Amino acid sequence: MDRESVQRWLDAYVEAWKTYDEEEIAALFAEDATYRYHPWDEPVRGRTAIVASWLEEPDASGTWDARYEPWAVDGERAVAVGVSRYFAADGVTVDREYHNVFLCSFDEDGRCWEFTELFARRSD
Repeated sequence: MDRESVQRWLDAYVEAWKTYDEEEIAALFAEDATYRYHPWDEPVRGRTAIVASWLEEPDASGTWDARYEPWAVDGERAVAVGVSRYFAADGVTVDREYHNVFLCSFDEDGRCWEFTELFARRSD
């Protein structure tokens, strides 16, 4: 993987999150992938389970935005950083903001086989 490939994956991740399209979500992950929403969680195991997990509590369209970029790429491993913002009812005012770090490992096809999210909520 290189920075451009990781950026394409991150952009596809955001797009899959926006659409909740099962095929788009599935295309991100290897068949036997593991996905942790927090580093201490037992991982969600397997592409099918990851897709189902994403679809359990979808965020309403237009209530959030996110942007992530590669911070470091070393072979199959990447660290990405970014910000997720959730909006108040007016659709403009930021209600919650999270600073994210993604720890990812990719297979030879550019699918993520190991994903761990770390985040901190901004407090004012």
